[in-house]
Amino acid sequence: MQDQSRRLLISETLLVLALSLGASAVSALISFTGSVTRPGRLKEQSANLNSSAAPGRPWLDLAWQLFGITTALVPVALVAYLLVREYAGGLSAVGFDRRRPGFDLGWGAVVAAVIGGTGLAFYLGARAAGFNLTVVPESLPDVWWKIPVLILSAVQNSVVEEVIVVGYLLRRLDQLGWTPTASLAASSLLRGTYHLYQGIGGFIGNAVMGVVFVLLYRRWGRVGPLVAAHAFIDIVAFVGYALLAGKVGWLPTD
Repeated sequence: MQDQSRRLLISETLLVLALSLGASAVSALISFTGSVTRPGRLKEQSANLNSSAAPGRPWLDLAWQLFGITTALVPVALVAYLLVREYAGGLSAVGFDRRRPGFDLGWGAVVAAVIGGTGLAFYLGARAAGFNLTVVPESLPDVWWKIPVLILSAVQNSVVEEVIVVGYLLRRLDQLGWTPTASLAASSLLRGTYHLYQGIGGFIGNAVMGVVFVLLYRRWGRVGPLVAAHAFIDIVAFVGYALLAGKVGWLPTD
């Protein structure tokens, strides 16, 4: 690769990350610094994932929720555009298309079942040990659009993370000559870092998940199953919390 092309590729990758999960990683690091320097243990603090944007004004709140979900997908649209410009076929280049829906959903469900259960047990253990904040998946008002918005939020999270931090990032790092091991480490550590606002447990758990997802992507050549798995995990977490919070003793709520 010529030096100029290499520099342009590095600049492009950094800009995409700066507009998406790279910025989230910096934000999470700042948030974590604030949490560990605040009086009290981490488990006595909370990280709220889906909260009201306009309390007491449900229609305005809905507008803000949909606006946030939609604008969060813009970096994915940018990645699609960049992959079209290099004649790679858009998001099909990273396996995010409708060519194998049964494969994507089937394996996504299997991966979600394994990682989701393990992740919940790890979170509860990390919180009990004082390494994690109490994660509050949602605190939306009880209105008709609550569950649909939580599902949309889960899907948005999964598309953004898997397309960018797995499909796009690994493709660019491969093109820049990184070894598979170095690319795996970069992708996994980035995933862990932008979850650091949840605490050390959030960092470790998501970094390990990142390793598994990178290995599966290398095997399958598709982010489709990873998007499905991530969406299933988040839907169960968000909707499950909305239905069970305050009704079961094992689920921390504050």
